[in-house]
Amino acid sequence: MAAPTAKPGTAQPWPTSDERSRLEARLPTLLSVIAGMVDLTCFLSLGNVFTAHITGNLVVIAALAVRGGPVNLAQVLVIPVFVLAVAGAWLLSRASGQRGPGLVRLLLLVQLVLLTSVLIFSVITRPSANPHGLTAGLAAVGAVCAIACQYVLFHVALPGGPSTGVMTNNLTNATLFLLERFSRPSPSTAGAAAAPGNALPLVIGFFGGCVVAAAAVSLVGDWAWSLPASLAALALVLR
Repeated sequence: MAAPTAKPGTAQPWPTSDERSRLEARLPTLLSVIAGMVDLTCFLSLGNVFTAHITGNLVVIAALAVRGGPVNLAQVLVIPVFVLAVAGAWLLSRASGQRGPGLVRLLLLVQLVLLTSVLIFSVITRPSANPHGLTAGLAAVGAVCAIACQYVLFHVALPGGPSTGVMTNNLTNATLFLLERFSRPSPSTAGAAAAPGNALPLVIGFFGGCVVAAAAVSLVGDWAWSLPASLAALALVLR
């Protein structure tokens, strides 16, 4: 009797649990570093646009809508672009029919292609020279699409995995993890769910990526995009 096949785009069993555990142990932190680099590079060189934290763009737009002031069109555009990028990555995942590790590889490849495209485009057009111009907006669109692949990866290919861009949630999880690990059980928390695994490496990775990217933007300008692009290639090799 033929083995049942999963529907395309649905979470499929991994060949071995060890393979999934290996990816979950090292991929999220590396992707957090990439997200931090992309977010900071966009913020400094492309007109204060957030790519990993869409919440930041919503806050800025709301403040400008009420108090007035010049609007960076890219800050507005990246919100619907992020939605479309997530939808596109999900549709690609569904159409590919890939299994777990194959789907991880596919989404990491798309992220690499997008970040490499942003690097080449930025080196040629130098969007940082006019952070509110058209070229800066196009570079921001490419960057936010790359980060969207990370979010889809942990919802479709590695469901239940941590967020590599939402540091508020990760810092909360890390704090609760440490508190529960080093405290005695209390009757008041007896019925509470166990805290998620330690997310502190994700926070440190994201912050470290931001620091390195800030230094790179100051030293090499638009070539700073070579850092997240290189790490995206590394993530594809280590997957």
